[in-house]
Amino acid sequence: MDILIEELQGQIWATALEKGKIEGIEIDPINETVRYGSIYWARVESIDSSLDAAYLDLDGYNKAILFNRDTRYRDADGNITKGGEKAIGKSLSPGDMIAVQAKTSYIEVETPKAWEDDHKKPIVSMDITLQGRYLIFCDMMNTNRISKRIRGKKIREQLEDMLCSLEDMRGFILRSSALDMQTEILRREAGLLREIWGNITAHFDGDEAALIYEGPDSIQRILSDNATNPIERIEVVTMDHFAQVEDWCSYFAPDLMTKIMPVELDDGAVDLALFDHRDVLPQISALLQNYVMLKQGSSIIIQETAAMTVIDVNKGSDKRGALAINTDAAHEIGRQIRLRNIGGIIVVDFMKMNAKDQKSLLKALDYETYQDPCTVQIHGITKLGLVEITRKRRTASLNKRISHNNF
Repeated sequence: MDILIEELQGQIWATALEKGKIEGIEIDPINETVRYGSIYWARVESIDSSLDAAYLDLDGYNKAILFNRDTRYRDADGNITKGGEKAIGKSLSPGDMIAVQAKTSYIEVETPKAWEDDHKKPIVSMDITLQGRYLIFCDMMNTNRISKRIRGKKIREQLEDMLCSLEDMRGFILRSSALDMQTEILRREAGLLREIWGNITAHFDGDEAALIYEGPDSIQRILSDNATNPIERIEVVTMDHFAQVEDWCSYFAPDLMTKIMPVELDDGAVDLALFDHRDVLPQISALLQNYVMLKQGSSIIIQETAAMTVIDVNKGSDKRGALAINTDAAHEIGRQIRLRNIGGIIVVDFMKMNAKDQKSLLKALDYETYQDPCTVQIHGITKLGLVEITRKRRTASLNKRISHNNF
């Protein structure tokens, strides 16, 4: 796999290529005022009892909403209590200062709709985490556990054995990339994450709301999400990006230091010249279309609405049977929702099949969505033959993060 990183009009673009084909793309828009994963020392502005939530001032400019289910409290004995047992107004009051982390990003629009200010605030949580290459540190967790995204019984058993050997570590989630890693490497990363957390908590003081720690940018996300893949090259255009990649790798992936390669471009090079040279731009442009052509003449149509995303599988000129067409479509649908960063409710209308073939189809779809760094759940097939999927994304969709003027 190759990682490509360059900049256009202040936006950092990062892609992951497998044999020339895009398998990951991250973009940081200039007008993103709250980044996923950012940590704030925030002030409670008001309590909304109807929503059982609190409205917060994050930094004197950005506002956010904290639902009761996302509150966490640690008592004098170190015991942790999750919110929900009592109303949020009995735990928090206007003027209180609390540490929170953004669980969704926020992109400021020039002309917001009348309802957008109240309903599109970023969501924050008091359950703060720091993500490394192999571990996730959770301050509000007294034990270690294995990521829920790891479902293989054999892999979970191996990781359980590894957890038993890490008795001196607490508050960590083992990622799938931790499999087969030496415990010394895990302890090193655990120490780094603890050190970062110590530096962050030193700023949890005072009565002024402020950004304490900015969440991972597109460079960090593309490297972290592909940490388990064999990376051959990390190509960067500017020395600033070279330093950013080198800094992340020196902390979490020393083995990738030799893979970082600066790319020299001609003075008269076009925008996104590296992407143009590697034939990436046409692939990105295709992700902005509402259709995808499959191998033998079939296609999928993707329609995003305010409430959900609807995907339709069409036979077209494909002469194969329904299962073959649907299986190809399932693999591509999993890839498309990952690359387009589609979130929320997704409904897929596959071609009609019998019950046995439906099980095969769901298995293929489950395999493809398992590759997704975000949480994807397949809820089965309805009586009308529609497949229901939900996906919890971290950032806004690709369509909102990209400027169509570039294509």
